[in-house]
Amino acid sequence: MYFRPRNLHEAVDTLARHGGQILSGGTDFYPALGERPFPASVVDISGVSELRGISTDSESIRIGGLTTWTEILRAPLPCCFDALKAAAREVGSVQIQNRGTIAGNLCNASPAADGVPPLLALDAEVELSSVEGVRRMPLGEFVIGNRKTARRPEEVLSAVIIPHGLEEGSSAFLKLGARRYLVISIAMVAAIVKADSGGQVEQARIAVGSCSITARRLNELEAVLLHAPAMPGISELVKPEHLAGLSPIDDVRATAAYRQDAGLTLVRRALEACVEAN
Repeated sequence: MYFRPRNLHEAVDTLARHGGQILSGGTDFYPALGERPFPASVVDISGVSELRGISTDSESIRIGGLTTWTEILRAPLPCCFDALKAAAREVGSVQIQNRGTIAGNLCNASPAADGVPPLLALDAEVELSSVEGVRRMPLGEFVIGNRKTARRPEEVLSAVIIPHGLEEGSSAFLKLGARRYLVISIAMVAAIVKADSGGQVEQARIAVGSCSITARRLNELEAVLLHAPAMPGISELVKPEHLAGLSPIDDVRATAAYRQDAGLTLVRRALEACVEAN
């Protein structure tokens, strides 16, 4: 059965009544099928316009789940979103960016999902809607494993919520792959540094992707950076032990040891890029 709800109410009602796999941009949906038959029930939410767009209120910036990466790139967002925009440019080709959605990237839950590290650095939460209502949770609790999330079968990821507080921070996103374009990352890093009026680090956020089963925040390093001078040379504070909590693997793209070393280098470079932009 194929359903194409016209609004969010119809979408969650359809999921509650019939279940089924959600289809939005389709950029991961169809490749993932391979030679398998089409799912017995599909809920195509691509026409639910209320799930698209970016808005701001007194507490947060809200990105609708169906907002595409191209729309994020074109949006007038604060500089702390520069890392997210840089990640958006790395999501496949321009054609994929035109169709792929932020919710699809998160729900696909690949360890190499480009959107996850910058959103983790932004302290993002996800909003999940169902017939029972709306619930929110931190992105770090939503993505729980390789291709696994905390989304219930009857829920739609309706929005990504980013709280205010980091707008004046500088951000950077760096990605290492076997080639420059159209590549799955070996390691990637997103960083945000906000300096106070005295030029010291007021807030620091660093997240590493492709080096664990899920992207990870480096909380110990963030604590070390607090009140440090936000100036060139900040990378000297980054030590290998700050990345000890990562658990990279050996695969066809790189060894675990290479990923660990690359992650360290990318973290240092991302922090230097942040302070240079302040």
